[in-house]
Order: sequence, then structure tokens, then C-alpha cells
Amino acid sequence: MNQPELPSPLDHWFAARGWSVRQHQSEMLAAAEAGQHALLTAPTGAGKTLAGFLPTLSSLIDTPNFDGLHTLYISPLKALAVDVQRNLLTPIAEMKLAITVETRSGDTPANRKARQRVKPPQILLTTPESLNLLLSQEDSFALFANLKQVIIDEVHAFASGKRGDLLSLSMARLQKLAPDMRRVALSATVADPDEYRAWLAPYGDIDTVAHIVGDEGAAADVAIMIPETPEGHKVRIPWAGHAGVYAIGQVMDQIKANKMTLIFTNTRFLVEFIFQKLWDINDDVLPIGVHHGSLSKEARRKIENAMANGKMRALVCTASLDLGVDWGDIDCVIQMGAPKGSSRLLQRIGRANHRLDVSSKALLVPGNRFEYLEAQAALDAVHEGQRDGEPFRPGGLDVLAQHVMTCACAAPFQEDELLDELRSSLPYSGLDKAMFDRVLGFTRNGGYALNAYDKFKRLRRDANGVWHLVHPRFAVQHRLNAGIIVDAAMMTVRFKNGRNLGKVEENFAAMLSPGDTFFFAGMSLELVKLDTADVIVRATKKAAMIPSYMGLRLPLTSHLSDRVRGFLTDRAGWARFPDDVREWLEMQDHRSRLPEPGELLVETFPHQGLHYMAVYSFEGWNAHQSLGMLLTRRMESRGLKPIGFVANDYALACWGIEPITDPHSLFSADILEDEFFDWIEGSYLLKRAFREVAVISGLVDRQHPGKRKTGKQVTFSTDLIFDVLRKYEPDHLLMQAAWSDARARMTDIARLGDLLDRAAGSMVHVTLDRVSPLAVPILVMIGREHVAQGATDDALLIEAESLIEEAMRGDEPAS
Repeated sequence: MNQPELPSPLDHWFAARGWSVRQHQSEMLAAAEAGQHALLTAPTGAGKTLAGFLPTLSSLIDTPNFDGLHTLYISPLKALAVDVQRNLLTPIAEMKLAITVETRSGDTPANRKARQRVKPPQILLTTPESLNLLLSQEDSFALFANLKQVIIDEVHAFASGKRGDLLSLSMARLQKLAPDMRRVALSATVADPDEYRAWLAPYGDIDTVAHIVGDEGAAADVAIMIPETPEGHKVRIPWAGHAGVYAIGQVMDQIKANKMTLIFTNTRFLVEFIFQKLWDINDDVLPIGVHHGSLSKEARRKIENAMANGKMRALVCTASLDLGVDWGDIDCVIQMGAPKGSSRLLQRIGRANHRLDVSSKALLVPGNRFEYLEAQAALDAVHEGQRDGEPFRPGGLDVLAQHVMTCACAAPFQEDELLDELRSSLPYSGLDKAMFDRVLGFTRNGGYALNAYDKFKRLRRDANGVWHLVHPRFAVQHRLNAGIIVDAAMMTVRFKNGRNLGKVEENFAAMLSPGDTFFFAGMSLELVKLDTADVIVRATKKAAMIPSYMGLRLPLTSHLSDRVRGFLTDRAGWARFPDDVREWLEMQDHRSRLPEPGELLVETFPHQGLHYMAVYSFEGWNAHQSLGMLLTRRMESRGLKPIGFVANDYALACWGIEPITDPHSLFSADILEDEFFDWIEGSYLLKRAFREVAVISGLVDRQHPGKRKTGKQVTFSTDLIFDVLRKYEPDHLLMQAAWSDARARMTDIARLGDLLDRAAGSMVHVTLDRVSPLAVPILVMIGREHVAQGATDDALLIEAESLIEEAMRGDEPAS
């Protein structure tokens, strides 16, 4: 491509700052001049956002009287759109340009929204959900008729999920309204750019999308924090735990040494926990804050403003700040616990400095020895430039149903024309006529079992085959309720007498069946039944089969899982590990064995009067949690008298009264057909999945004019419809969508299937007479919350330390 020249105001603005246009920014301008769509992948601090807007600024400088909406910027976060507006307005004001820039989101006042549709700004910054609502308006055809460019920021964060499905459909509609519109996506470096080019391109034609790669910039300065005493002496990395509490003193030292430190954790619970631990030793009363998705909008904005104004020394946060606002003063990032993915780690590291020519400083604090291996795997992947990410999959039927209704609200449509438009979106490129007819049928009247109810009769087809809304009120209802993000509902845990014990996320409750036991609020509880919004329990003396309420967990990526497995048998590479990690692996090698790549190691052994089975599969907590549920059911049916199971990202342990002598039979593939089906049917997992697809598809409204339903009311409505469909129309479109979600998203079924396939051909069963070193981190988790403080941990750790001593003496392993 020829390198284009900047218009004078832009050229002078760059020169006044002593800047020169980077190569990738120039290539973005060239792609625009050539009329090509473009995907820009570049690290944080490379000026991606400016590169995306340079063609827009250049065009509007050349055509200062452009009337209407020129560029649409789509952000996954409202806060990011607000930040981009601030960063755009500054250069526009400094160049004295008459370019209008506004944001539009759920927080935008109604009068401004109405004015934007009649007299839009030249640049509009919005979110996927707000864009879809704009497309539902009758005047959307006029609003977007002259649109020249759409810019999608942080596309890697949501393209492969349901929000990506919705945005892909919205782009297909925009392309129909403005055929010459260019599509631009901005992303951090991704594992397979061609996947994103296909997602971005009309009809998946990647040849129409230029891939522009930004400079790598300075290498990140990343290290793993090794625990030390206050005097600087090395201490052992813990056997178990996820919080990294042992390093709190060292983390506080980093806060004191740096101007601004960002501390990431993997769960909201850990944010609060780590913050409290830091505050306990914050003798200098340094300004430290918290940021996560459960905080109110006002609380988050207050913290964000304090950060932007340089009034904070540290912020403890979750993934809510993965897609960070441009705070250039952050000079250190700390990851508490394992990073769970190299791409996620790189994104978080990039929050530091936010400049391409300055190394980002980051420290990883592994919570235990397995997490040390994971941290080292992520570190190696970052240095080698290898990335991971969520796989793309066919689009959700619930999202499709919502979008069909969006199109119907805007104008009547011909189904053949709409089908072709939908197929131009990659997630729905394989949509066949039969499935499209089912989606239309559902949108028309709710389906066979529901079509007797007027509230579901939303569309009609006239004699010419054109589809219309039955009544304008359905458009009003759709605009009030459209959206992909369904709030995570909480369920109250209570006894039959009404005594309230607290709340758990309903995804956790949905995994339970009556009779299951779990640990909560300091007690072992047995599930009696699940009501609409209540988990009804009774206290029990039985051991908690599910050790604790774990909350939401980030999944370990397959890429990091493979790297950790590789470490186990790379004995020459152990020399670079801390002594206690190296000794741990050497002990395991001496007393049992370490699984080869592709091999499934299963150990069985007695411990304190019970019989244990440890499975080292490295498929992530979600898959292991699901498998634990299934295995204990199968063990029960075979008379093995299971008591419980515990899982982490690396391993799974089941225990019971009878010894397991033949683990091969427990892992047969039919467990996904028999026990899995029974488990899903017997639990509330399917009902919870149905609730989400019913809301997204528009079958159940969350909001009416002036009134919003409570989560309990929504759940009551969806449960009633679920029961009707299960009885009278079990193959209903939304039942199919719910099954798909329950299988794929909530249980990580693909990884579970891979695990079982591996078990069929590569399981190695080792029988031991006592716990193995590799099993200690998983077994330490058992009962740690409901046994007298430290009792279980102490017994296992004493045994673990004795294993070290035996290994040092050269004692023979048990067999």
C-alpha cells in the first residue's frame, strides 16, 4: 500500500507533540483509502484507538460539512466509550475542528437519545446492546444511510460469545443499510487472527479484511514473586490455596515502592479478601480501593475518577478492568493467583505504563505449587508470543430470535431477504431454511405449546409473504427488554422454617439435586428442594459431598493446561523451579509417577480410614466439577459408597468407604449419555439455562413501562413456561437452546469429552498405600472450612513433609 499523507491539521498536531505516525497507523489510513475492511492487532499502548479513528478524522477534516452519522464506535464497556470520548475531544479541540462526538448507552438521558436519532453526531460511541436498540427504530434506515465506518474496540473480549453474535448480526443489518460501510476491529494480539477476520468480514470472506499488525514494543518485565520472610529469607510456596496471602507483606512493599499499582484477582470474593488483608497492614493509610462488577455504578465511577486523577496508590480488581481505561500512571501490575490464560495475562500486564516504548512491570503471585507451574507456563507463553482464547462456535438461537424481533420492529420484512442478510454474519452462516422457519415460528407466536396465548402472538405474515408486527406495543416491549447480558441471579439459602443463611449464585444451586450435601455458612447442609428463588436445606451430619460454595471461576485455558502437563515430565527443566516445587515433583516421580503428555494418571490410596481416587486431568475446574458430580453418582450405583469429591483446575479427587479397584469402568464414555442426562434432568441446571435463553429471546420480559420485575418474578415466569414446554413441546426451539447452553457453557462438556476419550486409551492406574505428593494440594481442600481450624491441613501437610524426608533418605515407594 502507498503511505497516505495526513491532512494538515493532523500533521501539525502530531508534529507539535514530537510524534510521528506509526507504521500500523499509516497502514490503517491506507486500508481506508483502498476501501478495505481492517483488523488491527497490537499490544496495549500501541495507539490502536487513535489508529482506528485516523481515517475518520482525516475524512471529516476533508469534508467538514458532512451531515449525519459518519462513524460508529462499538465498545464492550460503557466506561471505555466514555474514556475514548474524552481522549477524542482533546485532539479535536486542540486542532479546532468542528467534529461532534457523543456517547450513547443505558446511562444516556432519554431526551439526548431522542435528539441523537434526529440529529446524530458525526461520531457516536456506543455498546453492542445500544446499537441493536437503535436498529429496532423505524428511523434507523435514515440514521445509518450515510454511515462510512464502524470501529469495534477490544474485539477479542467478546466476539466469540453471545454479545459477539448480536454485534455480528447488527453489522449485517448496518451493511444492508449502508452498503459502502467499512468494518474495522481493534484487538490485542490473538492466537488466530484469521478467525477474527472471518468474523469481521461480510459472508466470512477474509480476503476483504486487511490484517494490520502493530509493533511489539518493549518486552514486558514480568516475574513470579517467590515468598520471603520480612528479613528476605526464602520460604516455601504453599501446598494449597488460591489467594497468595503469604505474599501480602511483599505486595504492600510493592504498593509503597510504586506510584500506582493495579492488583488483579480472579474472583470478586478474592478482591474483597485481598483488600482486607492489605488494609490490615496498611500502616501508612495509603489510598487503596476495590473495583468489581458487583459494586454500584456510582461506586465504580468514583474509583475510576480517583484513578484518572492520580489519587489512588493501589486498586484491587477483577476482570472488570481487564479492558482498562487509559490510565498511563499505573507502573506495576500484580496478578494474585494463577492467570488462567496467556492472553488474559498479557492484557492485564498491558495496564502498566500503557506505552509501547516502556516495559510493563508485572508480578505473578501463585497461590500454590500447581499455580506456580501455571504461572511459569503463562510467563513462557507471553515471552514466546503464544496466545490463547475462546473458540468460535455457531451463534445462539436465542440471540437470533431477539435480532429477528429487532428487524421486525424497524420495518416489515421479506423472509428470504432477511435470511440472506443473517447468513452474511459468520455465526449464522450455516443457518438453514428449516431452522430459520423455526425461529420465525417462535417469534411469531411462541411455538406450538404457547400459541394459544395472545401475549406471544407478536408477528403476522400477510398475503404477499411480508412479515409485520401484530401491534406497536410489541416494539415498545422489545426495546425495554432487549439485551444479551442477563444479571446473575442469586438464590437464598434457607431452612424450612424460613431462617435465612445467605445467598449463592443460582448457577451453583442449579448443579444440585435433592439429597446433595454442600458446605455453607459453617454447616454441612443437605438440599431438600429448590423453589423459585430459594435453596431449601436442612442441617446434616453427613459430610459435605460438594466441599464448598466456590462462586464464579475463570477457566484454565487448554493452552496453559498443555504447557503445565509438559512441565511434569521435562525433568531437565525442573532446575529452574524453586527448590520446594522441584522437590515436590521429584517426590512424586519417586513415590508414584508423573503423567506423560496425553496420559491420564489415576491414583488410588487409603487415607485416615477412607479410600481415595485422585485423577490428574488438567481440564479446568468446570469440567472437573461436572465429572465429580457424575462419578459420585456412578460410584453410588455400583455400591462404592462415595462420600464426596473435590476439584481444582488440575485434578479431581473422590473418596468413599469402599476402595476403587477398577477406575476404567467408572470413566466409560457412556457416562455422558446416562449419568450426565440424568444429572441435567434431575438438577435445576436446565431450568437456569432456560431462564437465560427465555429472557434473551424475548419470550419473558424483565421490564414493563415504569416497572422492572424482580429476579424472583422472572424466575417464576420462566419456570412455569419451562414446565409447560417440557411436558407438551420438549423439542421447542428454546429447550434446544437451553440444552446447548447447559452442555457447552455450564459444564465445559467439550473438555469433559476429551478427558473421557483420553481415559479410554491412556489411563494409567497406580495403587498406593498412602497419599502421593501430587495429591496433597487437592486433598488439602477437603473439609478445610468445616473441620477445626487447621486440623485437616495439618494432618496432610505433616504427611507431605514426611514424604519429603523419605525421598531425601531414598526410601522405596509404595506400590
